[in-house]
Amino acid sequence: MKLPNITLSVKYSEEVKQSELLKIATSNDVNDALRKCFNKDTFLIQEQFIVLMLNNANRILGYYNLSYGGLTQTVVDLRLIFSTAIKCFATAIIISHNHPSGTLQPSQADKIITKKIKEAGTLLDIRLLDHVILTEENYFSFADEGIL
Repeated sequence: MKLPNITLSVKYSEEVKQSELLKIATSNDVNDALRKCFNKDTFLIQEQFIVLMLNNANRILGYYNLSYGGLTQTVVDLRLIFSTAIKCFATAIIISHNHPSGTLQPSQADKIITKKIKEAGTLLDIRLLDHVILTEENYFSFADEGIL
């Protein structure tokens, strides 16, 4: 059996000074930042899952469009979340998804995946700061509600 000729490399380049990156202090800051990341054309018909990558000063390094799903769910693969976080040297993440139905309350599945992501992050020293559910008019913050 022959070993494939594949070379893997990671490159980090910063286009903006750290001091110019958006700082997150409140869930309202998260809401404002996330509204710019979601696809507005499909927001009301398709669930999307986005991960904000943050540095140790809670400044946003970037965001990752993890997945697009259907009307009521989307796939969340922890390996993709944390491999991306590690590659961009994130020390914290904020996860988010939208509810096209307009329902603000998290489902049992939302609570379970949040717990799994938090536990995985703990092992990797990558803090989960919040899980924010967006609807057309409002948002729900797990951190604000004390269920993170």
